[in-house]
Amino acid sequence: MVSVIVTTKDEEENVEECLRSVMNQTFKNIELILVDNYSKDRTVEIAKKYADKVYLRGPERSSQRNFGAEISEGEYLLFLDADMILSPSLVEECLRKCEFEGFDALYIPERVVGNGFWIEVRDFERSFYTGTVIDAVRFVRKVVFRRINGFDENLVGPEDWDFDRRVREVAKTEIIDAPLYHNEENFDMRRYLEKKKYYAQWLNSYMEKWGADHSEIIRQLGVWYRSIGVFVENGKWRKLIRYPLLTVAMCYLRFRVGLAYFLTKLDVESKN
Repeated sequence: MVSVIVTTKDEEENVEECLRSVMNQTFKNIELILVDNYSKDRTVEIAKKYADKVYLRGPERSSQRNFGAEISEGEYLLFLDADMILSPSLVEECLRKCEFEGFDALYIPERVVGNGFWIEVRDFERSFYTGTVIDAVRFVRKVVFRRINGFDENLVGPEDWDFDRRVREVAKTEIIDAPLYHNEENFDMRRYLEKKKYYAQWLNSYMEKWGADHSEIIRQLGVWYRSIGVFVENGKWRKLIRYPLLTVAMCYLRFRVGLAYFLTKLDVESKN
């Protein structure tokens, strides 16, 4: 059995499509668990039509995921956000990789979908991250999850990176072909940057846990790798040349995100 754990908060516009994509998988032995962070909209009402189990838990995504894993019955865990949609054969491919090829945790290629030019830019950017230190595994054997004690509930935002690096220390990882689709709808620059600033508040805690001079921290948060390295390694620079307009727009977007992170860091340091 595979336990799919979906975490939500006020996601009535997205959750139904997400849950339907889970139910429409070619592999059917799936337990669908939704853990909601006390939504004020119709998220829970909609979820009860599809999910096997629906619970209310907070205060953040790490706690919700750990709770979902704790009450799950599957041998494998797949963690999703409510605005994600699975391609039909995704779970089946994950199982083949683990059962027949011996992998313990898997990266899933993510495609950004929605409306407008900036969605194209976001999808272009995201294509460079799959399987790198900017990415994180989503499908994992439960025995591995338990071995590393799940997600760190003291982290919000970088908990995915923290989880991923601890998984890699004890498990064999791989990338699958079947994608999931991240629905970002109509891109709003202000809202996008506000979200980045919100999660940036916890980056200091993440750096303190692992050490600011750790090589992986430097790659994830340093200017060189995030601005250049991840986009040119392993021949990926050819894609930059092939799509010059998307490349320029992506550089602008990365600049805006970097500026937002820098300003947030200054604000946090001033408060301390």
